[in-house]
Amino acid sequence: MASLRRLAIIYSVVLSHLDQAPKIQDYGAIGDCRTVALISRYGSIDWLCWPSFDCPPIFAALLDHDKEKGGYWVIAPVEVHKFEHAYVRNSNVLETRFICSSGSATLTDLMPVASEAFKRHNLIPDHELLRQIKCTVGQVEIEVRFCPRSNYGSTPVNIRSNPWGWRMDVGRGIYTLRGSIPLFIDDSGARATASLKQGDVLQFSLTYSEESPTVLPALGERARNAIERSIAWWQQWANISNYKGPYREAVTRSALALKMLAYAPSGAVVAAATTSLPERIGDTLNWDYRYCWLRDASLTIRALVGLGFMDEAESFVSWLLQATRLTQPELRILYSVFGRIAPVERELKNLSGYCDSSPVRIGNGARDQLQLDVYGEVIDASAQYAQHISRFDRSTQKVLIGLGNYVARNWDRPDEGIWEPRSGRRNNTYSRLLCWTALDRLLALDEKAVISGAPRELFRRERDRIRRQIETRAWNQELESYVSTLDGDDLDASLLRIPWYGFEDACCPRMQSTYRAVRKHLGAGDDLLFRYRREPSEGAFGICGFWAVEHLALSGNLQEAHREFDQLLKYGNGLGLFAEEIDPRTGDALGNFPQAFTHVGLISAALTLAEKERGQEHPAAKTGSDVKSSSPGAAA
Repeated sequence: MASLRRLAIIYSVVLSHLDQAPKIQDYGAIGDCRTVALISRYGSIDWLCWPSFDCPPIFAALLDHDKEKGGYWVIAPVEVHKFEHAYVRNSNVLETRFICSSGSATLTDLMPVASEAFKRHNLIPDHELLRQIKCTVGQVEIEVRFCPRSNYGSTPVNIRSNPWGWRMDVGRGIYTLRGSIPLFIDDSGARATASLKQGDVLQFSLTYSEESPTVLPALGERARNAIERSIAWWQQWANISNYKGPYREAVTRSALALKMLAYAPSGAVVAAATTSLPERIGDTLNWDYRYCWLRDASLTIRALVGLGFMDEAESFVSWLLQATRLTQPELRILYSVFGRIAPVERELKNLSGYCDSSPVRIGNGARDQLQLDVYGEVIDASAQYAQHISRFDRSTQKVLIGLGNYVARNWDRPDEGIWEPRSGRRNNTYSRLLCWTALDRLLALDEKAVISGAPRELFRRERDRIRRQIETRAWNQELESYVSTLDGDDLDASLLRIPWYGFEDACCPRMQSTYRAVRKHLGAGDDLLFRYRREPSEGAFGICGFWAVEHLALSGNLQEAHREFDQLLKYGNGLGLFAEEIDPRTGDALGNFPQAFTHVGLISAALTLAEKERGQEHPAAKTGSDVKSSSPGAAA
């Protein structure tokens, strides 16, 4: 009992550095292109779902003020005066440096990655999380506390010994924990302490398998090799990028984040690694983002193709067209990484939520919404990818034309729109814009013989009808701006996307005036933008700031675009990761994390700046048929 009290005191010392729960930006992410773990700068893994993103977590302390309830795994010195963390350059291997009065130590966290050939020949586990802590100066006392929970923290996990370490049976899976020092079991989990002097190293491995027995190679040299191999693998992947501009570090980190959020077996990219991180602290704006939104498709392909990651682009387009096959020509809003419809939304009662922001939700109610913009996103993504192939196969052509026929028949319907409000359907301008984009891109693909057999007259007639409707009913003369809904007077940041798809020239008077109106009505400080106005307000929406950068670049105002880009980069955390939103008062991250939408927005803005500076055409000019593209160097 005395030793348990001592361990509680030791852990409270580590927690004393957290006056409250770690802020969202205090987390780093590691992954293996199958799932992602979040690790606080205090050395605690507070989120991990295995074997894929949307599975129940084994650690979910992120979503409850009582870490014991959610589950966590902390490795840290007993007394720490300073915490620092950084990625090994151009990799997703995370290092946390602890500076203590008696010395310092470095914790290395990763999910080992390797080529598929290496995995086949070496029989390494499908899922592994490797942790190594090394005393680098002086002497430090290390505390290890392993507290797994199953089914979103609702059930303790039974830990029992086996010849290879400690075994946990959870659902269909078998977890195995091993370490280079003995671990002791108590009611909460496993624990250990150790005193390390300079040069001493401790290693721990957590693996997951749905088949038993699992081959579990030894720690020691094998673990060190896994670290080196993983660093080299990530760096080789990052070096594929062809972006050479001034934001190379930020673009590379965003690409690495996007790669982590990709599910390699299918090619899908999830919106974020987490669920229910709040858009407003203490409120109910908490959603499950561990699924794949078709809304993100166009910008995701823009990022992958623009940076030269063609294997990932091909996999993503293939997933897009395969995932939607069961509902074509109708499309759902979001899908699982396996192409299934996302589960029904429900609330969990046993977790209090991040900073008491309840409820915690799993599944997503947007699955039942109508969002007509997704047709344009999918077709525009396909058109961007088509620049690198001579012709789509007959099956893909049939799918794309079928989607076009659906748009031609249904574009004039009200829908929920890009922002997924739960207040009913409206005639959303952005949805009309993307329906115009869908038909325009199909006409261009047909003209270039990438597809054949499209009903040109039907597509052309309906595309032109959409243009006339947007130009007349989405323009508010009194506000001198395009507006969010037909015949309305509200604004939202998606209006800045009108030139990006080539519907209007960014330099034209209407778009210049719309930009000023959006800035005036949606500005959240000098550089941030709300996606729309609501009371009480949520955070500024991360990607919207990068949309403003692109609008400035497309209109030729490159100096101001660079200034805003530089300012927006300051809202990433120290590791270069972005959440969905930003609190404009404090700069704190809000919403799910890391957020693919924000990162692809950053990449797209950097690419657009580079293209305009080189005098190159924007992708819309290459993929569209009726595109009004900004001329290089035009004055704002």
